[in-house]
Amino acid sequence: MSKRILIIDDEENIRRVTRLTLQAAGYEVGEASDGERGIEDFGDGSRWDAVLLDQRMPGMDGLETLRLINERDPTARVIMSTAYASIELAVDAMKLGATDFVRKPMTPEILRNSVAAALSKQPRASVATVPESPAGLEAPLIQIITMNGFTILDSENAREDPNERRFRVRSPTGGDHEVLVEIDQEAVGYVERMTRRKLPAENSFWTTQAQRLLSDYLWNEGRVPPTRKLRIREVDRDELPIAARWQTT
Repeated sequence: MSKRILIIDDEENIRRVTRLTLQAAGYEVGEASDGERGIEDFGDGSRWDAVLLDQRMPGMDGLETLRLINERDPTARVIMSTAYASIELAVDAMKLGATDFVRKPMTPEILRNSVAAALSKQPRASVATVPESPAGLEAPLIQIITMNGFTILDSENAREDPNERRFRVRSPTGGDHEVLVEIDQEAVGYVERMTRRKLPAENSFWTTQAQRLLSDYLWNEGRVPPTRKLRIREVDRDELPIAARWQTT
């Protein structure tokens, strides 16, 4: 029996291209033009194996639609799509039960890979684990997050070099790759000069920066870095207020 995919998106041309791509891959596809209608279609008794949900829609947005879908079926596989990505938005979507987070416009390959990866996972297997931060002093540390069908996993290996972070990245086809993120001392020095406090390379602030850099790469490039290496050469000014409040221990 063909897997059934529900598309919820307010842009008709995107729904059409997405439907044709998925139908060509052998899926049965339904469409809804907004969040309200998507909720109705999702809850009408039909069995949907996955939902492809737009984040920005008039009226009920994607996050609210996701929350209501999750209330009706906590095991639903929902792939959130957006052209306006951020790590914070991805974390919010994962906390609400999203299985994956993909970039618009997406290539047919990324679309097919993301749907296939979502269908291959156990329900809610990729929900991000985000510990609460005491008094807002430390930003949430993402343990598991998916972007464009790639899953980023924190490495559990002991850290041999404080200037490095190693992550395991699982591709949509299931293969695992280790990616090394190096922390440039110029970036560490810049943060110290701008915030007047020391956050050495072994501090968890740099783990979140490394994870952000890797997530951005997967989001923008749709592939694992060919060299399996990335380097933090600078820190965005928007991150400085976070660094200024970050725990030093």
